[in-house]
Amino acid sequence: MNRPMRKQERRLSDEDTVEILRQGEYGVLSMSTPENEGYGVPISYAYAGDAIYFHCATEGTKLDFLRAHPHASFCVVGKTEVLPAKFSTRFESGIAAGTITEASGDDKRKGLLLLVEKYSPDYMKEGKAYIDRAFDTVIVLKMKIESLTGKARK
Repeated sequence: MNRPMRKQERRLSDEDTVEILRQGEYGVLSMSTPENEGYGVPISYAYAGDAIYFHCATEGTKLDFLRAHPHASFCVVGKTEVLPAKFSTRFESGIAAGTITEASGDDKRKGLLLLVEKYSPDYMKEGKAYIDRAFDTVIVLKMKIESLTGKARK
């Protein structure tokens, strides 16, 4: 979707948008069902340059939908502050869109290591051992970022 942002003054630079992706704890992965209905799910992730990595079980709804329609968007909301007297909210958000594929081999291991580094940095040794044990029991999904949009109300 290449629709221009309505309030251009709120558009963030790619660098600021990337920072939201780097710092976010989770995001919402939005995709289409085989019936072309929307489906969104909150998910942990790791950002790495031009890609976002996710992991999941070897079967499930999300995986079924992505195999049928691999194009998706991923939204991360950063800092927010409700402004009751202004009937508004300060916010920052970043949306990445792209095609999702299943990572394999070294790329799959890279995705899992990035997740351990992000969520359990003080347990890298244990995390690597966990990856070795669970490697064949998880799927790593990789979104190749094709577009990136950031927006904020400061």
